[in-house]
Amino acid sequence: MSSRVLIYLLRRDLRIGDNPVLNHLATEPGHGFDFLLPVYGILPHQTEVSGFIDDGGKSPFPEARSQVGNFWRCGPHRAKFMGEAVWDLKKSLESLGSGLVVRVGKIEDVAQSLIEGLAKNGHEVGAVWMTEHEGTEEHHDEKAVAAVCANNGVEYKLWADEKYFIDDRDVGLETPQDLPDVFTLYRKSAEPLRAKPRAVLPTPGKGSLPPFPDVSIIPGQSQPFSMPESLDGLVESWTKPVRNFLPDAPGFPESAVSAHPFEGGETAALVRLSHLIQSEGMKNYKNTRNGLIGTEFSTKLSAYLAQGCLTSRQIHHALLGYEDGTDSTYEEVDGYGAGENEGTEAIRFELLWRDYMRLCHQKFKSKLFRLEGFKGDEVVYNDDEKKQKWKTAARDKAQPGQEPGPDGIADILHRFVAGTTGMGLIDASQRELLHTGYTSNRARQNVASFLTKHLSIDWRYGAEWYEMALVDYDVSSNWANWQYVAGVGNDPRGEMRIFNPVKQAFDYDKGGSYVRSWVPEVSKLEKLENVFQAWTASEDDIKAAGLDGNIMVTDPVKRIEFSVDGKPLRSNRRPFYRRRGLGRRSGSPTASEDKSADGKDGQANKRVTPDKSVQVPLGPQKLAEPIEDSSAPITFQAEGGLRESEELEWEQVQE
Repeated sequence: MSSRVLIYLLRRDLRIGDNPVLNHLATEPGHGFDFLLPVYGILPHQTEVSGFIDDGGKSPFPEARSQVGNFWRCGPHRAKFMGEAVWDLKKSLESLGSGLVVRVGKIEDVAQSLIEGLAKNGHEVGAVWMTEHEGTEEHHDEKAVAAVCANNGVEYKLWADEKYFIDDRDVGLETPQDLPDVFTLYRKSAEPLRAKPRAVLPTPGKGSLPPFPDVSIIPGQSQPFSMPESLDGLVESWTKPVRNFLPDAPGFPESAVSAHPFEGGETAALVRLSHLIQSEGMKNYKNTRNGLIGTEFSTKLSAYLAQGCLTSRQIHHALLGYEDGTDSTYEEVDGYGAGENEGTEAIRFELLWRDYMRLCHQKFKSKLFRLEGFKGDEVVYNDDEKKQKWKTAARDKAQPGQEPGPDGIADILHRFVAGTTGMGLIDASQRELLHTGYTSNRARQNVASFLTKHLSIDWRYGAEWYEMALVDYDVSSNWANWQYVAGVGNDPRGEMRIFNPVKQAFDYDKGGSYVRSWVPEVSKLEKLENVFQAWTASEDDIKAAGLDGNIMVTDPVKRIEFSVDGKPLRSNRRPFYRRRGLGRRSGSPTASEDKSADGKDGQANKRVTPDKSVQVPLGPQKLAEPIEDSSAPITFQAEGGLRESEELEWEQVQE
């Protein structure tokens, strides 16, 4: 009688702790399997796989690029993190007496190859299990694997994804359509948050899992791909095709330091979680979460959560041990045994927000990726309506009269991703993202608002850019929150919520250290208002700083008038006007003027490919209208001044 093998296909559940599949196998002796074969699939539609081909061979799969901006679906920072996470899982499984096979290819083809190959070697595949993940592509993959199993007479089981804060079985919703469209209503229905999560499942002990099959009977990687046999080789193959995604990007500044130097994997995640409690980072979280510089102003757990290296309820469980005084590891930490504090309460709030974004994805499905967003047909695009319309770099999609035209928008997008817009906070955030794969929650809010509200550019360019660049990208959180800021999602204030990036810089980068660090060109400017918008500096200061002729001074993408201590602040230089675009006006440009690229010859259709910069996008776009009052510039006071009436917290999405 042949042995029965269980194939466990892993995607975003890269951990051995709090893992329902492994817990079941370790604790239920009647499962009926002789061997367990864990398999991680590197999927060609979500990450570029040509680096796994030896001697420059051609991949049988299309390049893994986004639909609107043609960015890589997965950039080098997340590819590296995922490689580390996969290798860490391999080592953890080996420590239990098991192992991990890594394969490149469509997930259904990987399953078919393994089923056939094991059968040829005299081993029956008794079942294929995988964890359900939210997403259109993910559900397609699950159905494809189910079809392969049905065709081969193999049992197929889809396990619930339990890496979230409140288990789906406990949210109190009969169907996803019952989810409130306003987060506050959902939060109130879930309170008290501290009592809602289920218990953490124990980590399997050594020898508790079915043994790993002999390597000789496991089918190898299909051609033309080959699988490296070391961590360095895995990371090299995964990152090689996408490393040079923006060749003309500004270099890594000498004074800048990454806020996210962390390795991927469950081991690093648990170390980080323990450190956050012991260092009082969790206790102080509410007061520090809007920071911009360093590793400690926020948890930096989001990348681990996105890949399933860590679960939300593991975070909650660790907090309980600290709050209730039941985990002696934390007995020297201030607040030990004193119950929930404002920091740990805020952490649970953010974990619930991640849950909510996933539930929104369940409810609205593919609307997550539509230009009209969750609101769908409620959004009317008509020249006679006061509704927002979107600008695009696609010549075949731009509305007649779009200003600037597609070539101008392509130029703006290139400067947006490269961090040369002339808006200090935005440029600093984009350069940090380019070089490290991370930027703070506060900066992300401003970047998203700047692209969608100040520039009126199709928000999906931003969502796709973040998908490529972020180390902590999560499909539900990323796309739902770009909709939220763009005004087409479930934000009750919609398009009325606008962040002023100059005011925000004064509020959160009070000494200008963040902008000066990542945009060293402006570091010699003394006045903060000049650091945050270099075009406002005097001609003498611009020359002294070496900025004479710099595009961030001569041709900023956007100009925002503002005041310091109630006094109007204007440059004494003659205002710059583009030859094309909105045209010449008297006086300094107001905040509502969309100062965009001038669309000169030779600037059209820049692309993000290994050779170029911003790609002409695909898909439907709409023309955008200004949403600010053109009669009044945006003004604010620098120190303790006005609060924007429309600004509320963008609840933490991807920290």
